Amino acid sequence: MKNNFQSGTIKFYMRTNKPNKNGEYAVSLELSKYGKRGYVSLGIFGSKDFWDPQQEQFKLIKGLRKQEEKKENEEREKNNETIAMYRQRVKNVMHDFEKKGVDWKISQFKEAFIPPLERKGNIHDYFVSVIKTMRDTGHYGNADTYTEILNSLKTFDSNFKDRDFYEIDYNYVIRYDEYYIKKGNGKNARRNKLATLRAILNRAIKDKLALRDTYPFGVDGYSVNKLREQTEKRYLPTTYLNLLKNSSSIDPRVNFARKLFLFSYYSYGMSFIDMAYLKTANIVLKEGGNYIVYKRQKTKNKQNIQPIKVLIRKELSELIKELQVMQKPINDYLLPIVDKDLEGAQLHWYLKTGPRRRMNDSLKVLANDLELKVNLTTYVSRHTMAMQLRLNSVSIDIIGETMGHQETSTTKIYLDSFEDSVVDDATSVL
Repeated sequence: MKNNFQSGTIKFYMRTNKPNKNGEYAVSLELSKYGKRGYVSLGIFGSKDFWDPQQEQFKLIKGLRKQEEKKENEEREKNNETIAMYRQRVKNVMHDFEKKGVDWKISQFKEAFIPPLERKGNIHDYFVSVIKTMRDTGHYGNADTYTEILNSLKTFDSNFKDRDFYEIDYNYVIRYDEYYIKKGNGKNARRNKLATLRAILNRAIKDKLALRDTYPFGVDGYSVNKLREQTEKRYLPTTYLNLLKNSSSIDPRVNFARKLFLFSYYSYGMSFIDMAYLKTANIVLKEGGNYIVYKRQKTKNKQNIQPIKVLIRKELSELIKELQVMQKPINDYLLPIVDKDLEGAQLHWYLKTGPRRRMNDSLKVLANDLELKVNLTTYVSRHTMAMQLRLNSVSIDIIGETMGHQETSTTKIYLDSFEDSVVDDATSVL
């Protein structure tokens, strides 16, 4: 059904380039006016083989004998009844606009077409409130992730601040994904964006601020998991690791970064943020000696998280002393990473944008000086530690416990990228 009132066009449209998990395609209401286009999700899915674009409904078949075919035909008939109901609603809205002389915009049509009970809240405002709650409760990493996705949505959609939850439908998600495909984003980068969008919608539904009627994910919606792809984890080969251990630098900043990298390595791959937050109180005397006992900042607020215990062996003890000589820690911090008297969200943001960035810059210089053919970052130490344990026949369960993983599957991700020589040795028995 096309409507040319005030140069606008409205039709029922099947988007046939993105099927759902069942191989079916979404039917939406397509709106075009003044060169702009918008969509209203109708929650209708079906086979493109039975869609009639001229009649803007599904084709029905007479005289079917097989029970399965009859059932599918009945489903198409029900979808056509739903389309007829929406078709009448379009006519009512357009009649009302014409009666009032309204030169409608796409946003106005959506407001009139979607009943108030189906609109619920504004997604941008909800995003902002969730991010604030995360920061207030110390979930700084999650807050940063949600902020990044919120900014990406505003980049993609200039009207995102005015969007209600019902507008974030299947077609919206498809366009959001396609936007970042064109920008060259890989599957994992797009998956992270869409997974966060899915999480905020799930949370809003739980808070009764959004309805499931236009939910774009789930069984009949967009599959985020199909974007999951394995990425190669970077680690230092043993020769590179030994070179880094036994080398120094005349540049104090580079040497400082090298020692912090080794501290991370010897402390079972401790992350930069966790190193920064260590206090002298984290050193605890136990039966086996002195230990660093801490919870990861990334997971400390989850239930049943056990602290990680790092035995302070000779190498680690010497690194602590050397780092404290190079720069005296402030307050009661164990390491001289935090150099400003900040707390909470301010400290977390400062560490990410200041000290960690400076350390990664110094590690790049170090890798260049030592001619290491690897992108050396703070995170490489964690992968290197895991791989060294694996190369020395330590079980995955023990490696996982060392790294603070709750699931063995998480540990396996770190161990997928063996050196070719390891595979060669393993297959020599064939």
